[in-house]
Amino acid sequence: MASSGSKRFPTHHGYGEVKFSRYLALYIAQAGWVALGIFLYWGAFWPSTCTPENLLEVYGCSMRLPENGGWREAALLTWLWATPILIALEVSRRFGKSKD
Repeated sequence: MASSGSKRFPTHHGYGEVKFSRYLALYIAQAGWVALGIFLYWGAFWPSTCTPENLLEVYGCSMRLPENGGWREAALLTWLWATPILIALEVSRRFGKSKD
């Protein structure tokens, strides 16, 4: 016996049409995530023994950020390491879709 909720939204199982508002919300969320990273990066205090000049050095020095004990440095460390994981999850989700 099917529940009454399954008849109410028959297209809400990954096959429904994606409306413009969902794309808009996604892009606003992505822009907010990038803006958060920029805000954290420009306000973070890097240790004097490790001042990054490029992206690879940023990741190399990121483990030293919590030495200062500030919330912004801890948040930047989390943001830096969460971003590639989130991107990898999205890419794997896109490539893992079946053609059914």
